[in-house]
Amino acid sequence: MNAANPWRTTPRKSVVVFLLAVFFVFATFGFANDVIDMGRQPPLRFAIGVLLSGLFAVSYAFTGVTLRGKFWKAFLPLFALQFVIMGLLTNWLPDAPQSVQMGAAETELLHHRLTFDGLATVAGIFLGYAGFVFVFISEGRRHIRVHTEMAKLEGEMAAARQVQQLILPERGESFPGFAVESVYQPAQQVGGDFFQILPVGGGGLLIVVGDVAGKGLPAAMLVSMLVGSIRATAEDTDDPVIMLRRLHDRLVGRAFGGFATALAAHIASDGHVTIANAGHLSPYLDGREIELTGALPLGIEGGGRYDAKRFELRPGSRLTFYSDGVVEAQNQKGELFGFDRAKAISTQSAASIVEAAVRFGQADDITVVTIERLVSSEASATLKEEPVPATA
Repeated sequence: MNAANPWRTTPRKSVVVFLLAVFFVFATFGFANDVIDMGRQPPLRFAIGVLLSGLFAVSYAFTGVTLRGKFWKAFLPLFALQFVIMGLLTNWLPDAPQSVQMGAAETELLHHRLTFDGLATVAGIFLGYAGFVFVFISEGRRHIRVHTEMAKLEGEMAAARQVQQLILPERGESFPGFAVESVYQPAQQVGGDFFQILPVGGGGLLIVVGDVAGKGLPAAMLVSMLVGSIRATAEDTDDPVIMLRRLHDRLVGRAFGGFATALAAHIASDGHVTIANAGHLSPYLDGREIELTGALPLGIEGGGRYDAKRFELRPGSRLTFYSDGVVEAQNQKGELFGFDRAKAISTQSAASIVEAAVRFGQADDITVVTIERLVSSEASATLKEEPVPATA
């Protein structure tokens, strides 16, 4: 049975009662056959016939619900098996010969036998009907409860989506001397990626890109906390190492045990870059991966120690930041997008990179941020939050 099988999502009590109801209703076929044979079936064959009628009906019901549209794959073999078994049973235990003329004792026995068949049929139908009613009522209540919980969850998810708008920089903000592009494509309604692009004194930029462990509402709430910490810390310092240390201190030792990878970079107006990493993917500079010192993710006990690396972003050069959703994109064959493909397209626009990963097979949240230093130091560009082009 696969994950979508109704037997796995229905309470066991309802399943048992439903199958018992099926058994009782269709076991009456055995009593009906005895009536048709005028009570001449041998007792052993009579009992086996009643039992088999109910058990085969349970088999039809179980396989029908399991296989659904392909129920016939089990129905035809089961029907053939039932036909053969009942035929062999009839040959093994044939009906008693029919009397031409019955005496008073034989007539009374037949009367008792047919009365028993009738009462058993009524009892079987009653028990089956009672079982179906029980399942109908209990599953109806469960259906209402599930839909109520789903409506509540959808409301919470909508609220989380509004809160998570904090991860996106404000539209229309300009960064003199730089062309900045960012694309965020969550895999679900709310995601665990986060990034911030903040202007700092002297015309520079502070970029923080990260990925929270986990998914759903817990990850979304952790993202909102980290974004708030990033903005608060940025008011005091633009040092990437200090930024990561404070984010680590904010997470470490918390009861929920959350952690996150992150990368912080300060880009000065003259193109000098200072960058520090906490377990995140290294960025690419003009298609070449920047080698960074490894460090534990934020929130991991024993972490909190980060090294800075410095280099120059020359005019016309492009710095590209990824979340792991790009390299972990997976196609239907189970093949990963991988680092080689990610490196090969790192000089393209953020929208093109995300589109390529989504087309390959998105499996996780995807974030791409590109920073290009403009040739003219006096040029300015507006931050673009481009949607991912529709995929086929």
